Amino acid sequence: MQVHLVDGTFELFRAWFGAPPSTAPDGRQVGATRGIARSLLSLVRNEGATHVGVAFDHVVESFRNDLFDGYKSGEGIEPELLEQFPLAEQAARALGFVVWPMVEFEADDGLAAAAARFRDDPRVEQVRICSPDKDMAQCVRGDRVVTVDRIRRRVFDEAGVKEKFGVAPESIPDWLALVGDAADGIPGVPRWGARSSAAALAACVRVDRIPDDPGEWPFTVRGAAALAARLREHRSDVELYRVLATLREDVPIEENLDDLEWKGARKSDLSEFCGSIGDTGLIDRVPRWRD
Repeated sequence: MQVHLVDGTFELFRAWFGAPPSTAPDGRQVGATRGIARSLLSLVRNEGATHVGVAFDHVVESFRNDLFDGYKSGEGIEPELLEQFPLAEQAARALGFVVWPMVEFEADDGLAAAAARFRDDPRVEQVRICSPDKDMAQCVRGDRVVTVDRIRRRVFDEAGVKEKFGVAPESIPDWLALVGDAADGIPGVPRWGARSSAAALAACVRVDRIPDDPGEWPFTVRGAAALAARLREHRSDVELYRVLATLREDVPIEENLDDLEWKGARKSDLSEFCGSIGDTGLIDRVPRWRD
């Protein structure tokens, strides 16, 4: 079997920017919620998913905000979108999916923990992490754990990660620490770009294994002296950035593999929910009911 692990927060943002605006009978904005409900339902209707878990950022901040003031937060998110976070979770549950609402951790941590938990189960042929986020690439293992960009319909196994980033999955946190990740508020190290970082980590694997003296580098890049100087100046920073970019696999996931099996939408819950947001058309799309 395949296990599909979905970044619910990304799907909600995707729907916010891609789905048509819509209002509920009480005047609330619900267009993104309608969009994510249809996107999740298409997993089982059109993409053959049988075992699904969906992780959400129940609160936008996490333990990483305590480590670094510049880390991403809810600041700047449109209030009409922020108000749909709990609605999106409610929709996913009513559709019959297992939902992991992250509070101390992030949705990406929940997905990483679930991938680590289910990847070695002999019944699992492949774990498919449905997210295009760069940091999820660190979870890829051969072709057993892959990431899926549902928008572009691309699948990245370990060979695909190496082709895209120039490094193996295990080096992705270090690559992000050097290059930076604007989406997460990680600044990176000045002068270090994607190519120089890939060359360094392809040879050294970890950023802390890159020697201070560029004369000792087992790789060749342009401007080595300047790059080395910047790295020496930002050693403590880059180690913190690496911690920020490393996904946690110790998130408590209570559900076992059998719990992830999609057995259909919850008819009473979904009917009530669809009525509250004025979207009874979703009911007609459900291929199976569990009650």
